[in-house]
Amino acid sequence: MKTRYKSTKYCRNNVHLAVTCIIMVLGFTNCTKNFQTYNTDPNGIANKNIPIASVFKPFEQEIMYSADDGYQIGQNLNADIYAGYSCPPQFFGTTLNNMNYVFVDGWNQEAFNSIYTNLIGPIKNKLAATGVKATQPDFWAIALIVETEAIDRITDKFGPVPYSSVGKSLTTTPYDSQQSIYQQMFAQLDTATTSLNTYITANPGATPFANSDVIYGGDYTKWLKFANSLRLRLAMHIVKVDPATAKTQAEKAMAAPGGLLSDVTDVAAIAVAGQNDYWQITASYTDNSVNASIATYMVGYNDPRLPIYFLPVDVTVGPLPAQYAGQYLGIRLGTNVQSKPLYSGFSVYNYNTTFAVTKKETVMTAAEVDFLKAEAALRGWAGAGSAQSDYEAGINSSMLQYGVSSGAASAYIADGTSTQTNYVDPQNASDNTSALSTITIKWDPAATNEVNLERIITQKWLAMFPEGQEAWTEFRRTGYPRLFPVVNNYSGGTIDSKIQVRRLPYPLSEYSANGIAVRAGVALLGGPDNGGTRLWWDVNKANF
Repeated sequence: MKTRYKSTKYCRNNVHLAVTCIIMVLGFTNCTKNFQTYNTDPNGIANKNIPIASVFKPFEQEIMYSADDGYQIGQNLNADIYAGYSCPPQFFGTTLNNMNYVFVDGWNQEAFNSIYTNLIGPIKNKLAATGVKATQPDFWAIALIVETEAIDRITDKFGPVPYSSVGKSLTTTPYDSQQSIYQQMFAQLDTATTSLNTYITANPGATPFANSDVIYGGDYTKWLKFANSLRLRLAMHIVKVDPATAKTQAEKAMAAPGGLLSDVTDVAAIAVAGQNDYWQITASYTDNSVNASIATYMVGYNDPRLPIYFLPVDVTVGPLPAQYAGQYLGIRLGTNVQSKPLYSGFSVYNYNTTFAVTKKETVMTAAEVDFLKAEAALRGWAGAGSAQSDYEAGINSSMLQYGVSSGAASAYIADGTSTQTNYVDPQNASDNTSALSTITIKWDPAATNEVNLERIITQKWLAMFPEGQEAWTEFRRTGYPRLFPVVNNYSGGTIDSKIQVRRLPYPLSEYSANGIAVRAGVALLGGPDNGGTRLWWDVNKANF
């Protein structure tokens, strides 16, 4: 790990100062506290001589915190580990950290500030100031979709955050409730899809965005599918807190012109600047190992994606005994990993192929959409189809995405006996634990909705790997999959080990520079500013 959390490489100020950091068209990031200079910068995107489309690459890349090389502390050391996907094999010089529920403020600053600095602030202020909303509504539509995906990542990490008033004041930036943010996201998707449908109808086959789009290469039909699918995802997030709106928005998405992500080629994936983030933290930094939770599910299920996702134990780089060579073994979150090489050699992400240095990074897949439709079908929503058909389509889509043969996929879907395995830690027997889940793969039409929801979410979780942000959201929303609790919980009782982390605390910089607003945000949160307080959509009640 680069000790970026000790660096001033990214803006540490609160949001109303963070939006003064603009991604310059020439490809570098410039931070300043001078609003007058910022708003009149002749090299900025307000310069009419610069093509508007040329600024979109860094916006899209910042979805994964890549514009300032911040993925590791922006997402991997929070959402990815809490989703049961990853676990670092070291403590980074501090024995109390995010892995054992003592939050490192410098890490959380990146998760909070970076997307405002490099994406939301520039879109809401500099890009909007060009008049692009009226002159190029197709470009503005893409900006709104990117912004919606980005703000969802922030609000689903923290809860109430600044949004509608970003960049409007030099002294304070008010917080929006999470309910309001969701309303704004749905409204922005309305604007975006209307504009794209209008443009596609008037200009069939046109791709004016082709040279500046690192997600879809300028294909507006795929952007439209992504926007509709994103609506379905957001609708499902709020099903327990606002079921009426969830149903309305989900049915709107499933009936929308342009359709949903439905083919493996529809995947929303970002060609990042420089190195693939997973390759960087795994192969280059050697800071990223497999989490015990996903390893025990995939080993128990004899999942054919296992060697595609992960590399087996390497006994040559750590102290694991020779008999573990070739096996797939993860690390439980909160394990006393100390420093390398005590837990070196455990399974890691497959950086040789699937997460090689030049590979794109996935944001959303057709498989996820199939699983969303399967849950919608369980709930009886119009347009969802059959829960079993959607569920099996999701598995098949994921297998096809990763090159698994149709025969292997069919055998997997028909497996009605395999379950998660127990976990054994060769380094510390006190970390050993029995499997938590007895859910099998094969669909059971006689099972209750709750049992089949666990089946849907568990397979959805396996298919969404390695995108931990959405996986963590779904775990908090549904309670599935059943993840191993943290080994050591040093939160002082603020986080329940059984229900695990519910959110990230606001960074200290907000209290020092945006204090009135952040305290009002805590009031909107409805509980203390710690990792145990539930978000607005995270309602403590049954799924059905």
